Amino acid sequence: MEVVCTGNICRSPIGEVVLRAKLAEAGISDVVVTSSGTGGWHEGDPMDPRAAAALRRHGYDGRAHRARAFDRAWFDERDLVLAMDAGHLAALTRQARGRTDVPISLFADADVPDPYYGPDAGFDAVLLQIAKAADEWVARLRT
Repeated sequence: MEVVCTGNICRSPIGEVVLRAKLAEAGISDVVVTSSGTGGWHEGDPMDPRAAAALRRHGYDGRAHRARAFDRAWFDERDLVLAMDAGHLAALTRQARGRTDVPISLFADADVPDPYYGPDAGFDAVLLQIAKAADEWVARLRT
């Protein structure tokens, strides 16, 4: 399972960390969750410090994260690709054309807004939205 946002420093690493933790809590150990960005601007960088701080405030650890760009070849290796917003969904769908039958879906029922240019509180709001959606993915994976 791949979680994708723009630069892989805010939303998708939060999604990866939270979804991985919720799967572990549910006893689902056969699902691998990774994250990436549609672009490689931040490749090799840790997540945004505000994202890491929001994770810490909510009991998660994102220190091991390093940003990377989504590789089209991963469509052959993933069972599901989750986009943080409609723009990411469109970019991933274009990349997948003629390549794969791997489902590409939005992570949440609505776009997860990009908190990067906003106040720190935006990272907590995004984390809560992601946590709710992660609970729904865990429920789907249980069935």
